[in-house]
Amino acid sequence: QVQLVESGGGLVQAGNSLRLSCAASGRTFSWYVAGWFRQIPGKEREFLAAISREGHFTNYGDSVKVRFTVSRDNANDAVYLQMNSLKPEDSAVYYCAARESAYGISRNPDEYNYWGQGTQVTVSS
Repeated sequence: QVQLVESGGGLVQAGNSLRLSCAASGRTFSWYVAGWFRQIPGKEREFLAAISREGHFTNYGDSVKVRFTVSRDNANDAVYLQMNSLKPEDSAVYYCAARESAYGISRNPDEYNYWGQGTQVTVSS
């Protein structure tokens, strides 16, 4: 299995940028599709972005696809989410997740096998 730890969250003003990192340990990270999700209390977990094992393919949620970019560094067992032009409605807990690679990219959080503990992002207006 793989363990995931997110970092890089915090308080930022609207219009600014943040870069989230997710460090993986355990099994070889390149075996896994990686995804980013976010959740607001009382709401369902929202898909943001996913990236294939070697980083050749990506997929984005409609609300972020122009502003967010997902990338990975398998040599360092990490995946990143660059978030630009942040808005107050982007405030949430952000999670990275890993999916067994045989099944490809997915937008469905139920199809991810491993999750980090989350990092809070707060965007002030």
